[in-house]
Amino acid sequence: MQRVPITRNGYQKLQEELERLLKVERPQIIKAIAEARSHGDLSENAEYHAAREKQSFIEGRINELQSKLSLADIIDTSKITQSTVAFGAKVKVLDIQADEEYSFTLVGPDEADVKSGKISISSPVGRALLGKKTGDTAIIKAPARTMEYEILEINFE
Repeated sequence: MQRVPITRNGYQKLQEELERLLKVERPQIIKAIAEARSHGDLSENAEYHAAREKQSFIEGRINELQSKLSLADIIDTSKITQSTVAFGAKVKVLDIQADEEYSFTLVGPDEADVKSGKISISSPVGRALLGKKTGDTAIIKAPARTMEYEILEINFE
């Protein structure tokens, strides 16, 4: 299996979710199933079936998180060359055609959240930005149009 890059903060968030599922959610659902069982006939017990379905979801998410954490490669962004776009960089770009500025933080696939400006290094935009310097232009071919982003700033926090 291939290691997946992640920031220390992203790793911590996954660990916190796993801990919550193991110590809070799982015990609650086990109690809910036991209580639903005590109500009698399981074939017509909607409460029981809903609890079992939730348990299945929780167990699946626990397995997924354990797998992600075992493959995680925590990257220390302070040790990365800070003159080029790399993992962990906060990049300010100018969309040349639309004349709009955007800020992206390049993260691993498990941390990506477009709404908060975090894009995966394996996304088309992330791949196009990697290795660029301030003043360079990144060309991203998307189904709707080809975008050209001029790199305005690169910061590592």
